Amino acid sequence: MSYHDILIDSYEKAKNPICLGLDPVLEALPDKYLRYGIKGIEQYLIDFLYILNRNSLSPAAFKPNQGYYLRYDDPKNNKYLGTKTLAAVLQTLNELFPGIPIILDSKRGDIVRSSKNYADEAFDVWKADAVTVSPYMGTDSVSPFLDWNLGEYGVYVLNRTSNPGASDFQNLQLADGRKLYEAVSDQIIAWSQEKPGVGAVVGATSPAELSVISKKFAAHQIPLLIPGVGSQGGSFTEALNILKGNGYNLALARINSSSAITHPWVKGKKAAPQNWAGACMDAFETMCESFLEWQNEVE
Repeated sequence: MSYHDILIDSYEKAKNPICLGLDPVLEALPDKYLRYGIKGIEQYLIDFLYILNRNSLSPAAFKPNQGYYLRYDDPKNNKYLGTKTLAAVLQTLNELFPGIPIILDSKRGDIVRSSKNYADEAFDVWKADAVTVSPYMGTDSVSPFLDWNLGEYGVYVLNRTSNPGASDFQNLQLADGRKLYEAVSDQIIAWSQEKPGVGAVVGATSPAELSVISKKFAAHQIPLLIPGVGSQGGSFTEALNILKGNGYNLALARINSSSAITHPWVKGKKAAPQNWAGACMDAFETMCESFLEWQNEVE
């Protein structure tokens, strides 16, 4: 099955374009998990996923950010709690949410040999369906990820990111008049013509740039991963309106929200409530309902 087919099938199965980021925040854990320290992260995430599943709720993709897990490893003392937690989470996702793609957010990009090792790690070791990569070092840096991609894997290239400093480089104007992010988007189109499944990361916090890029990508069926909704300030419905207005196939888009669903109390700088599970399910259902309401309005 091609990565495009995986995206379309999971969109139809989940009935939403939501990508759920699984980025654990130790200090945000409810007390019953926090008392176990780092070991509590694994149990919290697995309990969260089981509750999501029991409530017949599912996003159209999951996106664990590797850095949120590996920071808890202590290799010099032969302790790999972060790695083991990520492995347990991925195994649980495969068991509870078959057919829902897993995007490993690792933002790799290095010289060819190093990139090949990172690509092997993502697809062969972690068995991810897709990975995020940096284009900064050029085609030879990205090519090992593309070489893995025979159509069944996704490779999301950082295009116009959601962080505040993104404009420092990504909006620089080139000699030919294009912005740097536009040159990257043109290269993504070129890569996608040889390697189907190549996609782009474009932040919801940059609606003008999202509009430019999604308009370019619509005719080429290029998958979009759109972070920045929730605590970063991006608007879910604004992103949907932009995609719809540009004729972009929503089934190929994944609009990401992370802590706003897995730790919704963090934004208000509050401690986890006693009914933390209810708060998480409410946050996810609210996002799903806002999509259905939007869908009914535009149809």
